Amino acid sequence: MNIEYLPHTADIRMKIQGSSMEELFIHGIQGMNNILKQGFCDPAHQYLHKTSVETASSGYTNLLIDFLSDVLSYTYTENVMFCQIEFIRFTENLVEAQMLGAPIESFDEEIKAVTYHEANIKKNTKGNWETIVVFDI
Repeated sequence: MNIEYLPHTADIRMKIQGSSMEELFIHGIQGMNNILKQGFCDPAHQYLHKTSVETASSGYTNLLIDFLSDVLSYTYTENVMFCQIEFIRFTENLVEAQMLGAPIESFDEEIKAVTYHEANIKKNTKGNWETIVVFDI
């Protein structure tokens, strides 16, 4: 399973994995979106809202957390759930992407922050990239 929600006392813990770093980041977005509004990003919506995002950070782990934080910020400020991501540039220190989304009126859960707590991207025994992401709710 590429996205797994784990028990946590006050926050939401999510374990994600992907065969590539890009896929890991996409699963991070998908998992975060499912927390915000379960099932919203199914094919029934038309994704007409387009936004560019550029995130720079030091290393893949920090980059993932900062990228998810940027996408979360765009989601709240534009009231749009970004369901499709196309990476323009993707390096260890920079992500540049085009995001497509649909307007959203309400959320199932409010995420206050994407935290660095427990985040540590590494390869697992199957050769996939994985990490834990903790969301402050």
